Amino acid sequence: MYRSFYGFRVKPFQLKPDPNFFFGSKGHNRAMAYLEYGLSQGEGFIVITGDVGAGKTTLVRNLFRKLESDEILAAQIVNTHLDSDDTLRLVAAAFGLPHENRGKASLLIGLEQFFRECDQEGKRALLVVDEAQNLSPRTVEELRMLSNFQTEDKPLLQTFLLGQPEFRKTLLSGDMEQLRQRVTATYHLGPMDLPETRSYIEHRLTTAGWEGDPSFDEAAFEAIYAYADGIPRRINAVCDRLLLMGCLEQLHHFGEAEVSEVVSDIQQEFEAPIAAAMGSVDFISSERRADESLRELKSMDERLAVLEDSVVSTLELVKQVVSLASVEHSAKDKS
Repeated sequence: MYRSFYGFRVKPFQLKPDPNFFFGSKGHNRAMAYLEYGLSQGEGFIVITGDVGAGKTTLVRNLFRKLESDEILAAQIVNTHLDSDDTLRLVAAAFGLPHENRGKASLLIGLEQFFRECDQEGKRALLVVDEAQNLSPRTVEELRMLSNFQTEDKPLLQTFLLGQPEFRKTLLSGDMEQLRQRVTATYHLGPMDLPETRSYIEHRLTTAGWEGDPSFDEAAFEAIYAYADGIPRRINAVCDRLLLMGCLEQLHHFGEAEVSEVVSDIQQEFEAPIAAAMGSVDFISSERRADESLRELKSMDERLAVLEDSVVSTLELVKQVVSLASVEHSAKDKS
């Protein structure tokens, strides 16, 4: 509706991941560097975590757009609420292999044969697993076992694991030691700051054909950031509603008042009913839950830092991909 009103070629704030709208924030560029570094190594697991809506899927689709199809054969799975055998079937299906009514042994034989054929053709197989936080430890172990397929000098499959922050807890659990030994690098994709949020909004508008109509004042960007906390999907949601309201009310400029009105509508429609439903359940006090979450997150981060520090050779190679400024910023993050 508002596309024609504002003269956009496409909707600038659609919720589905679209690599054409990829925005290289500091965090997204560093995550992309880790993925590209992983590809250059051709082995092991790369783990990228981030909150819901942080842009992990868009990141991978942007990576896929860069891949040389004659060198790397990539497949992605997103339905991870499955047992280990069904996950193997999903992996086979993602690579276009027969999978229906096949047992585990048959699936493994078929996958290994396929990976060897890829290698003989000069291609590398890449598996991207989205929503990795839903994987059971047993399923994670099945994926690790796939990395055992190799020639005399190199593995036949490389795997990227993308998930929400809780996947870090799975990764650091006691029975994941063998997987951790094969993790080449990990990176947590955090939210954008206020200047990046503004640049992100303007980038998406410009990509969609924006020529200054509508305009936004600084207070509008600040109000959007205050609501969305720098999470791309939340930014998209509030901006899409803002443009719809602007079209209906014939607005060509947005300020704090307009953003606040849209945010209030969203909260009443979605967040208030959820909060009311949650309030009817007997939970631990919010203060206690917050304290426990902070302690757990701190512990996870400390343990993950140890894991990342142990891969010294990996980090040295990352320096060849990431700029000196990014590495120095990373060192500050770890300190």
